[in-house]
Amino acid sequence: MRLQDQLINLPTLDYLINFSPLMISPDSYLVDAIILMSQKLTQNQSLTGLNRYLQPDIWTQQENSCILVVECGYLLGIITTKDVVNIIASGVDITKTKVSEVMVTALITLKESYATDIFTAWSLLRHYQISYLPIVDTQGQLKGITTASVLIQAFNRDTILGIKTALQQPQNNYRQISCVSCSTHHHHPQGIKYKSPTFTPIQQEFQPTRKKLQMVEEKLHHTQNELEKLVAENKRLQQEISEYQKAEAAWQNHDRLDSERKDAAFQASEAKFQHFAENIQAFIWCQDPQTRQFLYINPAYEKIWGRSRQSLQEQPLSWMDAVHPDDRDRVDQVVTQHLAGEATEIEYRILRPDGLMRWVWDRTFAMRDQQGNICYYAGIVEDITERKHTEESLRESEARLSLALEAAHMGIWEWKIPTNETLWSANMGSLYGLHNGTLCPTTTDFLELVHTEDRQTFTQAVTATLQQGVKFIVEYRTVWPDGSIHWLNSTGQLYYDENNQPSRLTGTTTDIGKRKQAEQQIQEQAALLDIVTNAIVVRDLQNQILFWNQGAERMYGWQAQEAINQNADELLFQQPSGTIPIAIEQVLNTGTWQGELHKVTKSGKEIIVESRWTLMHDSAGQPKSILIVDTDITQRKQLEEQFFRTQRLESLGNLAGGIAHDLNNILTPILAASQLLKLKFNPDTERYYQLMTIIENNAKRGADLVKQVLSFARGFKGDRTIISIKHLVSEMLLIVKQTFPKSIEFAITIPENLSAVSGDITQLHQVLMNLVVNARDAMPDGGKIEISAENRLIDQAYAQMNLDAQAGNYIELTIADNGMGMPPEVLNRMFEPFFTTKEIGIGTGLGLSTVLGIIKSHGGFLNVSSKVGKGTKFQLFLPAVEGCQGTRSENLAAPLGAGELILVVDDEAKILEIATIVLENYNYQILTASNGIEAIALYAQHKHQIKAVLMDMIMPEMDGLTAILTLKKMNPQVKIIACSGFNPHEGLSEVVNANVQLVLPKPFTAQDLLNSLQHILRDKN
Repeated sequence: MRLQDQLINLPTLDYLINFSPLMISPDSYLVDAIILMSQKLTQNQSLTGLNRYLQPDIWTQQENSCILVVECGYLLGIITTKDVVNIIASGVDITKTKVSEVMVTALITLKESYATDIFTAWSLLRHYQISYLPIVDTQGQLKGITTASVLIQAFNRDTILGIKTALQQPQNNYRQISCVSCSTHHHHPQGIKYKSPTFTPIQQEFQPTRKKLQMVEEKLHHTQNELEKLVAENKRLQQEISEYQKAEAAWQNHDRLDSERKDAAFQASEAKFQHFAENIQAFIWCQDPQTRQFLYINPAYEKIWGRSRQSLQEQPLSWMDAVHPDDRDRVDQVVTQHLAGEATEIEYRILRPDGLMRWVWDRTFAMRDQQGNICYYAGIVEDITERKHTEESLRESEARLSLALEAAHMGIWEWKIPTNETLWSANMGSLYGLHNGTLCPTTTDFLELVHTEDRQTFTQAVTATLQQGVKFIVEYRTVWPDGSIHWLNSTGQLYYDENNQPSRLTGTTTDIGKRKQAEQQIQEQAALLDIVTNAIVVRDLQNQILFWNQGAERMYGWQAQEAINQNADELLFQQPSGTIPIAIEQVLNTGTWQGELHKVTKSGKEIIVESRWTLMHDSAGQPKSILIVDTDITQRKQLEEQFFRTQRLESLGNLAGGIAHDLNNILTPILAASQLLKLKFNPDTERYYQLMTIIENNAKRGADLVKQVLSFARGFKGDRTIISIKHLVSEMLLIVKQTFPKSIEFAITIPENLSAVSGDITQLHQVLMNLVVNARDAMPDGGKIEISAENRLIDQAYAQMNLDAQAGNYIELTIADNGMGMPPEVLNRMFEPFFTTKEIGIGTGLGLSTVLGIIKSHGGFLNVSSKVGKGTKFQLFLPAVEGCQGTRSENLAAPLGAGELILVVDDEAKILEIATIVLENYNYQILTASNGIEAIALYAQHKHQIKAVLMDMIMPEMDGLTAILTLKKMNPQVKIIACSGFNPHEGLSEVVNANVQLVLPKPFTAQDLLNSLQHILRDKN
């Protein structure tokens, strides 16, 4: 061998690569990696080229100092002993932590094609400050690994220093190099001490080698400091390896102790589980997947199912027999899923042998081995009967709360301030025009629901609550999606956390629209106080005047500043009135008083006033003042005196006029309803034509009655016909059963052989109507009206006992009720004209006087008996004849409206009711008022929506003409239809002068009303 090949024989990198490093898959647990690293591996690879440079056990140490994470031949990461020590010190559970979770993935590798130069590998290790350099092929698959410690051994420091010394002493170079070579290779020739004849050729041959060594020396000179550092690093690594080996020994001892502790813990845990399973209230079971036999059943099965464990062992499917029939299909479906290895969960009912029903919560799962095969089935079943009852009670409670909130138009809300999360009850959406169940919007979106003009007020209230801790109270408007505006009140309470910081704001929101409307109406009506002609006065309990309206100024002459704070008795009475103490006592006891008083004006004129007193209370409910409304009835009292002095014929004329007005009010809804019903019922039934004929004939007889009564006032008489009482009662019942409350019952007893009577059917129909209406009014809480008829023979003896009776055949018609009855003082005056026990505006006092007059005009008489608290009975006697009469009907057709809003004003509730029904069925919207003052207030509130006004001319408090003039001042373009029960051609000149578009006489039909509305709404001229 030539000298230059023997002088310095450093191994190539290929000899320094470990081609069989420790490897592990990424899915393995960290404890497996530690065990693999701790194993004492023997060196199987022959490193013949390193025998002169490396220590014999270097690869054994290296193999145990790191482990490579490899999958499908590709390197994914690395774990070193240092990493293991740090991981154990951090407290990580190495038995549950996978290698992929802790491996180092930032790797520096060297391709195999460049793995020939030791210095290249060494440069990479030093540049990146790493100790391990994996070697991969061109496809990136792992081939092996080399380490810094291996390279340090390859750079045998003594050999390199010998080469350096030989290069520095040229005269002995050949001897030193020979020595190094020998010491290195152990086979060079010895004893070359003198130059031989062959030295010169050898020296020449040595020149290229010397140059190489010089180059090596220069390179080693530059890396000498690094080599020294590497030696130190190698020592440190050897120390770490030693520490690791000690740690490994300690760990193996720890594993042994840990295994013993685990065994002991397992035994203790098994005992605890046995105790737990035997005493827990839940049913725990374990079942063999092949035989379906139960391997374990705890005692709770017997408590829940009411059956023995032995019965379940003997018949594994017997538990299914207890499942409620309604739940069995669901349970069967879950069992199928359970047998397929799926985890299941279900709630169902079972029926115990003792008859009790229990709710259970059943959960099952499959236990599998490492290969995924099912080892056994297991499950837990709990008795949740009490929980179900609690949930049901909670649902019922929530339902009651929801109903209460909806009834109160109230919702509940909460704002979690730290997270800005908002919640509200299901019905809150309806308060903002949204659907029930709408989710609560964010705070930003919520402000969009608030009226733009109220958003600042709302925000200021929230800020004041958060910053000052005051109670959150705010009233604001919300705009619904349809554009309508509604008033709401929100009240809330602020709560704080443990750091005294606002945590949540909880409260309620209430619809206060009705209250706001009432307040607005009060304000408007207060403004109207100065329009009415009545004197309105407020006095305190010391008789001092607190309020004095313009009506009082006009009536009494004193201005408000003159009257306020004055003594009312001294100001308005010439002498002390004995009625005043009585009135004060009654108003304090009952809250109201009404009567006539004689007062004086500022000029000394005496006037008669109808005075109505109402007791006013403060916020605590204590009496504080008396509201007095005085109406000047001086002229009316004078007219009454004149009236009583007039002749009987004039009285009859006035009576006829009053009857005509009342009958028109009654007949208007009858006529309109009869024609409207023709469009609402199936005309193919016989009952339909019978009903229509009866109602329409009654309406026509009512219209005829107006003519008849007016003619009677002028001396004319109505036509008489043969009338069937049974038919007359049937027609009347068809009407009253549709209009009377359901709490009123009727009992009818009329024989088939009942005789007929001769008379005016309209008048007799009115007699029946007046009597049953009075009976209804006498039973406000419901009761029974009995109507019976029979043939009666009045003999001479009976006729002598009743001055109005004559001997002969009569029909006795009885109308009896079980109402409140009448005291003797009322019974004695009941037939007086204008006498009534009803409130003002409800009765005219003409009903019973009309009944008496009609019966007498038909040659009959009547008897009345009544007892307070028992009821009243009227017995009508009419002369009997033979015969009956027929009926007829007409058709109805009228155009539809376009959703216009119509204000209907009438003091008769029935006319308001039938007008509302007719107009709503023909696509109109309706507002109703029972007097002129209420009409003005409604019009002021809905001025821009109301398209037309239907105004009755005869009303109490404020008549129709005054109301029309007021509306015209508010809106000169308002369209008005005037209604009157009197002759439409008489006394209406003032209405025409008021620029009323149309006059509609009563009674009017539905078609008349609809056509009139169409005329004024559609006719632009």
